[in-house]
Amino acid sequence: MSNAEVVIPEEFADEEIPILDFGPYLAGEDGALEALAIELRHAQEDVGFYFAINHNVPPALIRQSHKNLVRFFDLPDAEKRKHENYIPPGSTIYVSSTVNENTKPDLNENLRMVRERPADHPAIKAGLPFHGPNHWPDEKLLPGWKAEMLEYYDAMETLGYALLPLYARALDLPADYFDGMFDDPLWTTRNQHYPAVDAEENQFGIAPHRDHGFITLLPVTQTPGLQIKTQSGRWLPANTIEGAIIVNTGEFLNRWTNGRFMATPHRVIPPKVDRYSLAFFFSPSWDTVAEPMPTCVSPDNPPKYKPVRFIDYREWYTNQNYLAETGKAQPEPPTPEESRYAL
Repeated sequence: MSNAEVVIPEEFADEEIPILDFGPYLAGEDGALEALAIELRHAQEDVGFYFAINHNVPPALIRQSHKNLVRFFDLPDAEKRKHENYIPPGSTIYVSSTVNENTKPDLNENLRMVRERPADHPAIKAGLPFHGPNHWPDEKLLPGWKAEMLEYYDAMETLGYALLPLYARALDLPADYFDGMFDDPLWTTRNQHYPAVDAEENQFGIAPHRDHGFITLLPVTQTPGLQIKTQSGRWLPANTIEGAIIVNTGEFLNRWTNGRFMATPHRVIPPKVDRYSLAFFFSPSWDTVAEPMPTCVSPDNPPKYKPVRFIDYREWYTNQNYLAETGKAQPEPPTPEESRYAL
């Protein structure tokens, strides 16, 4: 069912997930950047989610990438656990959430992949987290898997870069505002499988939470489960728009915009049939600092958050939610001066 077929009660009309057509903008049509930035501003200030259509990521590539998830998660458990970046079911409890008191492990398994970097990359040599190297599936077991997934990740990165001028203009900033901040983007992925299993009370595929990064890009699937929490407090299903990518703000961008762009709570309820998803978290280079943007502060709206470097925020967020694994809980992320990573 598409959004066009959903009957929205009049009092909830402003809470429908917007649909943004990227076709004219990506084709370079005159005036398309400014027009789409206005739509994006509404989506990010009032809803926090939107559907991107005509986004230039080939549908066939998305379909093959979903098939590759099925191929991986169908491997024997012992084979999956050989991968250092494989997270088995029950590994996360979103204790960082301010949306719900999450007490039960999430009912999903996932394979985390990061931007592919050469072995001599400075961040890898320095041992910075979230930079790799990736542990890829055995080519003999899953032929073509790595090449096809790299093609998909490259397409999503390209889309992420294309979004930056839009976000800048939506924030009343120059279109090139983010230049230099995404030279080596610290994007990460959750290639996820939600099995069709029974849940306990207060247990979810993914519990209510907000994402951590700049933005999240998620190709929609035919299998329902994703729900967003609207400002009125109702849980709204993210209904399928064929071929769309659903986009939402992460907490880092929310801090960077001094709360102006919403990091909307969302959850995944346990599905009736197995569900697979390709969550792509597009974020800036590791040393980018979220200090309130000049168009997001005023005498009547002073800074709400302490400055924080992206790598510190990402690490803090992970440590909270993999608490049983890391045991590194902190009340809040460190400031740049408190960081353990040198500039």
